[in-house]
Amino acid sequence: MSDMRVDTILNQIRSIRDQAGIAKPEFDPSNLGAINVGAAPKVDFGSMLKQSIEAVNETQKTAGAAAAAFERGDQDVSLTQVMVNMQKSEVSFKALVEVRNKFVDAYQEVMRMSM
Repeated sequence: MSDMRVDTILNQIRSIRDQAGIAKPEFDPSNLGAINVGAAPKVDFGSMLKQSIEAVNETQKTAGAAAAAFERGDQDVSLTQVMVNMQKSEVSFKALVEVRNKFVDAYQEVMRMSM
C-alpha cells in the first residue's frame, strides 16, 4: 500500500474519531509508555460502527449521484468531481472492509482460545 493511500485512510480514521467525539490520546513524556486518555466521553461501540457504515454509504450515494448527473450531461458536475467522489467512495469502502476483516480475525482468535 502506498504512503498516499495510508495517509488517506489515516485521515478518514481521524475524521471518524473526531465525529464520534473520542478524545485524542495525550502523550506524557514524564511517563514513557503510558498514554493518558483523559476524561473521554463514553461512546457506544454499536452506534459508532453504525455511524461509520452510514458515512461510507453516504459517500457511495454521493459518488453515484455525481456519476449519474455527469452521465445526464449536467453542466454543474465535472469529470474531475466524479472521479474524486468515486475514489473517496472506494477508499472509504476498502477501509470499512479492512475493519470488518480485523473484527472477524479477532472474533476467530477469541473463539480459538481455550477456556
